[in-house]
Amino acid sequence: MILFLSAIVVAGAVAWAGWWIAREVKAAREEDARTRTLRLIALFLPGIGAVHDDPRELLVWQPLAATARKLFPAEFDALDQASARSFPFSVEQIEAAHARWSADWLAWERTHDADYKLKAAQIEADIAAEGVSALGRARLDAVEREKLDKYQRRYEEYARVSKALRVLAGRP
Repeated sequence: MILFLSAIVVAGAVAWAGWWIAREVKAAREEDARTRTLRLIALFLPGIGAVHDDPRELLVWQPLAATARKLFPAEFDALDQASARSFPFSVEQIEAAHARWSADWLAWERTHDADYKLKAAQIEADIAAEGVSALGRARLDAVEREKLDKYQRRYEEYARVSKALRVLAGRP
């Protein structure tokens, strides 16, 4: 009888120890998951700020986020649920960045046009005051070429980034 009771006590102790160890292992895993989640937040915090300042930064940060999402799906699911959107960049944020990129382009285009109209007007005034000369005509042509070259370079960047942002938003 004592041997039976001893066996029951030992079995109970072993069961309790097993339960306690399993609980501690589960707690350690949950803590590791929280730590990975916090590290992901810390990793993407600079990117979130950079994207806020410059929509082109999405072209760097979003592919990194997509890769990290594949490597840590559970952590990203937790972040998505906690933020009620896709972490770190939602489709809405990508679309807003595209809209801002387009608005910035239009503002630049207006300023660029106004700046070069002023430069051309100054040269035309000089030509009118001094009389038509080959040098005056050459200066006016150079300003026009400069205007077109600068516009072309900037437009190529605008179109490239705009297209990439549309693709990121799922609108090819």
